[in-house]
Amino acid sequence: MRFYRVLAGMLAAGSILLPQIVSAEIHVAVAGPMKGQFADFGDQIRAGAEQAVVDINMAGGVLGEPLILDVVDDGCEEAKAKAVANQLIGRGVSIVIGHVCFGASIPASEIYSEAGIIQISPATTLPKFTDDRPGPGIYRLAPRDDAQAKVIGKLLAEEFADKDVAFLHDKTAYGKGLTDAVRAEMNASGKIETLYQGFDAGLNDYRILVSRLALEGADVIFLGGYHPEAGLIKLEMKRLGLEAILVGGDALMAQAYWDVAGEAGEGTVFAYPMDPHALETAAKVIGDLESREESAERYALSAYAAIEAWAKAVEAAGKTESEAVIAALDQGSFATILGDVSFDEKGDGSVPAFVLYKWRGGKPVRR
Repeated sequence: MRFYRVLAGMLAAGSILLPQIVSAEIHVAVAGPMKGQFADFGDQIRAGAEQAVVDINMAGGVLGEPLILDVVDDGCEEAKAKAVANQLIGRGVSIVIGHVCFGASIPASEIYSEAGIIQISPATTLPKFTDDRPGPGIYRLAPRDDAQAKVIGKLLAEEFADKDVAFLHDKTAYGKGLTDAVRAEMNASGKIETLYQGFDAGLNDYRILVSRLALEGADVIFLGGYHPEAGLIKLEMKRLGLEAILVGGDALMAQAYWDVAGEAGEGTVFAYPMDPHALETAAKVIGDLESREESAERYALSAYAAIEAWAKAVEAAGKTESEAVIAALDQGSFATILGDVSFDEKGDGSVPAFVLYKWRGGKPVRR
């Protein structure tokens, strides 16, 4: 529960009328990994949601009522996600911003849908999340992995047409799903991989895996997985003198990747949605987050925009009841810090397309 942080931010921003605080409250929630190896992603959506709640409350709230933010940790685990989803139902939340890992987001969505609670994930990219959503009211403000796969598959097939490409995945639904999609895109262009192999996430030593990559003569390695393992593998590649180019997905847009890999991460290529930092509409929120020493990365800004869109849908509906708000979300277009946001018949939001980045000098830059 992080309401004390939001209240402190509101007090720091200026005076608040007491009658507004003691009136009826609208509960919104953030659910994601707040501890452990994926806490960086959880911190991002928590920070963005907190800033959105502060700003909306300072502007008068939603339908004249203040927002109260609940923050829960799902550990990126199915069982824990189900447990916190049921907790949020008990708290009477109107919307959940989350989850991050699709292994948590998908099972939680079934609970939210049955309870009539709106869910907008700012980070779940697996197509299945919306392709097979359990009902209306489940949305994402994040790009789909199949769109990401097209960009990376084209890169591997065209730019590295004469190179040996190996595929690795961490056996998770995200990692394997993205790897299989990228592989299919590349294969469709007539290029076949040198190696396709899964590995166990959470290890501290990947020497055997990297040694095999070296024996296979891999020039380019696509890795479907998260930044902790990617950083360790890239570090091991440097230690063993394997000069292959590492290519990954959007999970490598994390400072924690460079923190692990260090200079060995130089030149790592990955796909990620166009950087919202270039948008004038996001400048103030970015400045506010950075002034609080909070993350202003994409998931933070997507979480902010998700609450913005929902709040405007509530205003359009004139009530917080989910059926009315869902109708507004399905039919409307809402100005947010990421631009105008609308949702298609699957619940996918209109978001910037994937582009390619690379790590250079400790920072991600457009390739």
